[in-house]
Amino acid sequence: MNFSTVAAWVVVASALSAQAQEAGQALPLWELGIVGGAVSTPAYPASTERVSRALALPIFFYRGEVLRADRDSVGARLVHTRDYDFDVGFSASLPSSSSDIAVRRGMPDLGTLVEFGPRLKLTLARPSRSSRLRLELPVRAVLEVNGGVRGQGLAFEPELGYESAALRDGWRLSASGSLVLGDRQLNQYFYGVSPELATAGRSAYEARAGLLATRLAASASKDQTPHLRVFGFVRHESYGGSANSASPLFLRSNGTSVGVGLIWTLVHSERRAAD
Repeated sequence: MNFSTVAAWVVVASALSAQAQEAGQALPLWELGIVGGAVSTPAYPASTERVSRALALPIFFYRGEVLRADRDSVGARLVHTRDYDFDVGFSASLPSSSSDIAVRRGMPDLGTLVEFGPRLKLTLARPSRSSRLRLELPVRAVLEVNGGVRGQGLAFEPELGYESAALRDGWRLSASGSLVLGDRQLNQYFYGVSPELATAGRSAYEARAGLLATRLAASASKDQTPHLRVFGFVRHESYGGSANSASPLFLRSNGTSVGVGLIWTLVHSERRAAD
């Protein structure tokens, strides 16, 4: 979905350091740099419209024993062992304007979404010293920032993933599959049409809780220099079996997101992270 695709673009960038650490490389306690690149994604799940953006953002990694700004979230790591973690994390995304989405014209914009909540991460197997099979179980509350702050429900995304940090020529690879489920409020945010916003071509619709998408994703990254890293990702979503395929806003059965970028580290600590 669009609200997490921009986050995923940053995830791939920051996952470089997590994979390097998995391979046994001691990483700085903190790093400050710039992440830049481009991303193209469906405007929302099952949309026929796309949103493409070029981005340049400051990025900060902090690898404390509890407070973390690394990999795919910003938050607090409450429990950490070699084979499982439990943390509370945050992520955010960019908005989409309904005026740019034909079927949503006249409806409220899809605002900036902020997700936060607990996540359990389990390492199921380590096929080699530099690879692992993992399971993640995050539950996130979703807040919309759009002329104020409003709760937009809950999301649950169980994910099974594989990571390798030692491929040919220094490339790192990750691949994953996941299910994205939303409660009724979150699905109403994407697929609901209130009676006052119904038109001749857009009937009123009340969304149900359930499946939003089935995802398959892959990413690759490489350090070009000690301070410059490149990365890319592709993510395919199937909306078959969606709980809200009857919505007038549900227009297609699949969608693909792609992104490429680089991280330039400007400054980092001499002190190394403990883990």
